[in-house]
Amino acid sequence: MVHPKDALFDAEKPFPVIPSCEHFAGSEKLIRKALEMQDTIGPVFDITCDCEDGAQAGKEKEHAEMIATVLSSGANKHKMAGVRIHDYQHPHWKADLDILIPKIGNIVTYFTLPKTTCAAHIQEMVDYIKTVCQQNGIERSIPVHVLIETHGALREVWDIAKIETVQVLDFGMMDFVSSHQGAIPASCMRSPGQFDHPLLARAKVEMSAAALANGVVPSHNVTLDLKNPYQTYKDAERARNEFGFLRMWSIYPTQIQSIVDAMKPDYSEVNDAANILIAAQDNHWGPIQYEGELHDRATYRYYWQLLERAHVSGLSIPEQAQKRFFA
Repeated sequence: MVHPKDALFDAEKPFPVIPSCEHFAGSEKLIRKALEMQDTIGPVFDITCDCEDGAQAGKEKEHAEMIATVLSSGANKHKMAGVRIHDYQHPHWKADLDILIPKIGNIVTYFTLPKTTCAAHIQEMVDYIKTVCQQNGIERSIPVHVLIETHGALREVWDIAKIETVQVLDFGMMDFVSSHQGAIPASCMRSPGQFDHPLLARAKVEMSAAALANGVVPSHNVTLDLKNPYQTYKDAERARNEFGFLRMWSIYPTQIQSIVDAMKPDYSEVNDAANILIAAQDNHWGPIQYEGELHDRATYRYYWQLLERAHVSGLSIPEQAQKRFFA
């Protein structure tokens, strides 16, 4: 029986199937705590170790070396951790990669590139990552996540999304609001303003559209309210259902499960997806009828992607579908 990956996508670029939550941690203590949580609640979120805001000025080298040491240790059991390096304008961004790639280039999940103002800068950074990988005998292509948080990045977001190895576009709301010189009030860094203000809604829609059109995952900004998991849940739910975001940042441990829960597929849809795909596979991926409705390759692709997201989110998959598609 032909697997959905082989039957439905041919030579197309596969859409990344990655966790819907990305948890930021800056210090060694917080990185290790996040790795412990990943082991406790399951591999349903990525960890982004922060070289940018996490490093003290003048201690960038030591901070990058610390991250390399922690991620290459036994604490990183699931190998689901990336690193945010310094931005293109910072004198240490190349040094970050020179330190990190030789030590963790084979296991780092992604590099996040912040504060870009144009696609050319991202292309140069991607090229440098490839060069350092080649110099160190690392053959894999390391995914890149790009923060869209400046006017220039938003203006060139479609070009950025087309760059090879770009896997995720992240919306950096706080820097984006700050760049508007007070034209967007600070209250719009929180809900409902972050979704309702026209300038922010336009930016989020444009970034999300560019990402999805180019096979890239759009990732939503943080919820600033650290003590209210329900607010995080509602923000993630609105980002997913109204703006097309498939991933969201967490900056506090209690936010992780709220984001995963809000963005995972509805369980009834998971059951339908499993039944439809099993019937389709039995019919050699030709059209089928399910509960009085016609389904063909177009709907099969939708339900396969839904089933993959459910699997990554830790949702229970019907046993037969589990054996056929994820064994």
